[in-house]
Amino acid sequence: MARVLHEDKVILWDVCTMDHKRGIEALNRALLGIRDHNQLIGGVTVLLDGDCRHALLIVPRDTHVNNVKACLKSSILWSNAKILSLRINMRFVLQRDLRAK
Repeated sequence: MARVLHEDKVILWDVCTMDHKRGIEALNRALLGIRDHNQLIGGVTVLLDGDCRHALLIVPRDTHVNNVKACLKSSILWSNAKILSLRINMRFVLQRDLRAK
């Protein structure tokens, strides 16, 4: 696994909004060690996919405040994120899928 992570150029993290902020922070620490690199996340581009407006991470037996503090946007890495938004619904454009509108 370390060899694969050492050679990766891009990592896609799907539905990241449902994961604890410690996940991306652990990935950062692991890649810094594996790649022997000083840049965040070992210099790898990470595409985080998810919609922060939908479901918030739920930490069992914890308070709402702690749930918010556990979400990805509360991570120390979040200030370095570049936010990109989709402007065209490609499923609708390519398939004329009316459910996608």
